[in-house]
This record gives sequence, structure tokens and C-alpha cells, in this order.
Amino acid sequence: MKDAATLLSGKHIRLDALPPLALYVHIPWCVRKCPYCDFNSHAVRGELPEREYVAALTADLEAALPLVWGRKVHTVFFGGGTPSLFSARAIDGLLAAIRARLPLVPDAEITLEANPGTFEAEKFAAYRASGINRLSVGIQSFDAQHLRDLGRIHDADEARRAVGIALDCFDNVNLDLMYALPRQTLEEAARDVASAADYGVPHLSVYHLTLEPNTRFHHEPPPLPDDDTAAAMQERTQAMLAARGYAHYEVSAYARPGFEARHNLNYWQFGDYLGIGAGAHSKISFADCILRQVRHAGPAAYMEHAARGAAVLEQREVAMRDLPFEFMMNALRLNVGFPTQLFEQRTGLPLTSIRCELDEAERRGFIVRDHLYIAPTELGRRFLNDLLQLFLHDPVG
Repeated sequence: MKDAATLLSGKHIRLDALPPLALYVHIPWCVRKCPYCDFNSHAVRGELPEREYVAALTADLEAALPLVWGRKVHTVFFGGGTPSLFSARAIDGLLAAIRARLPLVPDAEITLEANPGTFEAEKFAAYRASGINRLSVGIQSFDAQHLRDLGRIHDADEARRAVGIALDCFDNVNLDLMYALPRQTLEEAARDVASAADYGVPHLSVYHLTLEPNTRFHHEPPPLPDDDTAAAMQERTQAMLAARGYAHYEVSAYARPGFEARHNLNYWQFGDYLGIGAGAHSKISFADCILRQVRHAGPAAYMEHAARGAAVLEQREVAMRDLPFEFMMNALRLNVGFPTQLFEQRTGLPLTSIRCELDEAERRGFIVRDHLYIAPTELGRRFLNDLLQLFLHDPVG
């Protein structure tokens, strides 16, 4: 593996200013692996190595500091896995270690993912006291049978109880829902959305269940709704949530005004993020290049390598020819699109370098644009993969 100095030695692009920086912290353990999940998550066997993993994360962060020295962190996201398996004391210690090493902006958004089967009112109040100010709860469904089909460890009553505890402790709460579930009807999907919205949470993430490779559902596919039914579920979701005051601002994200997920917006606007933890990814910009990193994925291997300051398994400089696709793959997920100047600010390439691709996307009705903004049309959002294919080849020669 080349070291960072070697990777950063060539001059290829020019960034006049660096984008905002976020921190992602991966906690890879779950009580049980769900049959649809393709994330780097592992069922807990025996005692959770909480103290050892916190030490590894701290060592990982220390080793990464030279790449982000002096930069402020705008958001922190504890993802997994199930981060709420960790004690409030461990999360408090992690936040203290982060604050001691990185300057957080005063109003930093700090999110923790949680699953209903791990909810305890006292524990979540302690998370809030530690500095967590946003909670993302993996409900997926309020229907008992669908929760069983998804292999979730919580039932419908626990899902409702979890939402109540979350709202008692936090003002900023997201609920994750899924649709197009095994044997799910249009009315059942609509009931889940209505149940979530009835709580008045400020943010909802509503995902289409997909059969990802290397999951049990991929190898043993359950009976799923057909494409027309799934599309009807999505359309009903959009209409119901619009009527309740939620803006559909990203493919799967709905928010009340002012409650958009700032951490995720940074991804979609091609901002930077430092990822620490087993299997975590990073994207870090410099004046003349953009670096990507991947850490060791297995928890034991990660902890062993992090202790030696060698958590990074792979790192590479993003080739210029790949930057337009990588930018568009994120920015075109946003329904409002992006300011034209953002492309050059985040890639270091002139917008004229993709003029032919933009012309073709506009000709096909996939985007609308003027000199200030570029946005996907409804057709472009529906056929997003076809739109993105236009940017896969080398536009800068």
C-alpha cells in the first residue's frame, strides 16, 4: 500500500477551498444480523469488547489527524451495526476523545443510530447529556409480521415505545422505514408511513427494500411486491408526507423545514468525511487531489491494526476521470439539485469539462439547468442510474 505522501505528490486538480468535514464512527456489532443487511455488521458473540474498541477508535483517530489537521468538524455520526449497544459511558468517552483531538463547530450535529430492541430511557437520556443531539431510530415497520419477516429483534410495541423514549430525550429524531417488504400491500405500507408521521418526528428516511448481494435475502429471496406496487408505495409515501408538511429533499429523505440531515447533506454535496472504525470509508480533499481510504473490516483485525496506527487497509487518489461521476452520484440524489459552482468547488474541474454529458442529460429530459443551478427532473430521478451512466466515461480526456 502506498503511503499518503506518495499518493499526494502529484498535482492533478486545484481546489481553492476545502469542503466541510464530517466524522463518521462505525460501531460494527448487532444483536443479530438482519437477512437484508449488507453493511459491515457482526452479531455479538460473548461479551462486547467495548473498552478495547474505544481504544482502537481513539488510536485510529490519532493516526488520521495529519490528514485533517486544523480543519473543523461540522457533523459527527455514530453508525453501525447498532451503536446503541454501547453504553452511555463508552459514547461519552468517545465524544471526549473526539473533542480533545478535533475542533467541532459550536452547533455540530451529532447523530447516534439506535434500534428499538436496545432502548432504555435512562441510557438515552445519558446519551443526550454526553452531547448526542440527534437520534436515528431503525423502526423499519410498525407491523408485527413484517418485523418478523425482516428478522428484526424488536416487535411492534417495542417500536412504538422506542419512538416515545426518543422524543422524550431528543428534539431532532429520524425514523427509518422500509417499504416493498415481503408480502406487503400498498395499504400496509401507507399505514407504516402514517404511524411514523403521526408522532410528529422532524425527519423520516423511507427506503425501498432491495436484495443486496451477500445477504440471506439475496440467496433466499422472499416474495416481494411487484415493481408497479412498489412504485405506488413510493408515490403514496410522497403524497402523504407532503400533505403533512415534510419536504422530499433527497431520494429517500423527508424533513420538516430546518431538520434536514446535515451529515447526509454533506455526503450528497460531495463534502469530506473522515471515517474511523471497522470497515469505515473516508473521502478527504487536499488542494491538488482527493484521497479515499478504507479501513480493515473485521472487528478483530481492525482493533489489532488500529493499535499499531495501521487501521487503513487501502487508500487511493481519485482519478480525475472519475470525479464527475462520483460528484453526480451524490449531488443528483438531491431533488433540488446543486448550484453550478459547486461542481468546480468540490471537484477542482471546470463545468465545461462535462458540457457534452450535461447537454445529453438535458436532451433526454433527465435534468433542468440554467447558469445557476442543475437539478434532476422527475424522469431523471426515476431513471437515476441511466442519468449517472452518462458521466461514467472520461469527460476531461
